[in-house]
Amino acid sequence: MNFEIGRLFAAAALDLTRRCGLRREQVDLIASHGQTVCHLPPGERSPGATLQIGEPAVIADVTGIPVVADFRPQDVAAGGQGAPLVAYADYALFRHPEKTRAIQNIGGIANVTLIPAGGGIDEVIAFDTGPGNMIIDALVTAITRGEKAFDEHGALSGLGRVDEGLLSWLMQHEFVSRRPPKSTGREDFGAEFVGNLLAKAEAEDVSAEDLLATAVAFTAASIVSNYKDFLLLEHKIDEVILGGGGSYNTTLRRMLQERLAGTPVFLHEDFGIPGGAKEALAFAILGNETMLGRPANVPGATGARRSVVLGKIVPPTAGTR
Repeated sequence: MNFEIGRLFAAAALDLTRRCGLRREQVDLIASHGQTVCHLPPGERSPGATLQIGEPAVIADVTGIPVVADFRPQDVAAGGQGAPLVAYADYALFRHPEKTRAIQNIGGIANVTLIPAGGGIDEVIAFDTGPGNMIIDALVTAITRGEKAFDEHGALSGLGRVDEGLLSWLMQHEFVSRRPPKSTGREDFGAEFVGNLLAKAEAEDVSAEDLLATAVAFTAASIVSNYKDFLLLEHKIDEVILGGGGSYNTTLRRMLQERLAGTPVFLHEDFGIPGGAKEALAFAILGNETMLGRPANVPGATGARRSVVLGKIVPPTAGTR
């Protein structure tokens, strides 16, 4: 799978190059995060480990373009969580001299980057807040028996009502109240979690529509709970800027806005950045910093002992470019 995904990534990069009307010789660098298959942040009894697949040597060989890949391990080796990694890019793109901004990404997992007004990179706070689309997508797949893989525009969850008892049970998950730095993934909110949630909903006679609405509410409520517990005690958030696939879920956006009590919520598109391109842009920035030998982790976000240069550089095979 490591090599096969590398071949797929290489084909995608070359296809994109062609569609942009470029020759591969005009592309300086491919930055590839890879597909996370296991992420075990450092804990009291473990130094941590993380594994991303999508072999960069294959990407470099097929494309003839230098590749920077595997960004997490160096931060984990320095005692960090290896996540969130986009805090550096968020700071580069969204810092403001007078406004404190929360850049909220809602991918499979939701993570926030708080950028204090006029602050430096060492003042940035970032961490995973909990599930983003991961639970919602898995529920949609199960409920529709594979006909749909996600809740497009929040249409399905918008049909239901939040089951407050089930939401209260979900909010008791220990990750929600865990203090930062923290990161999570399928180990917490993957198949086992979703299986338990489906069983509980069935036992309590919660309809499919209400279950989806409650799962969306869990994402929104866990985000705001983390703001209240770990950000708002010391910072007044002037703006929230949403990105990631979850930003297109109108039901999720509505629930989030309701819980933020008047704090304006924007999309990345409001700043000229397509939400679907945000992570690609972020890793292009990180890859550039790696090639320049500049650290791009944010120890205040990941908990690493020091700043480190992220990623591994794989040069192209001679004669392929």
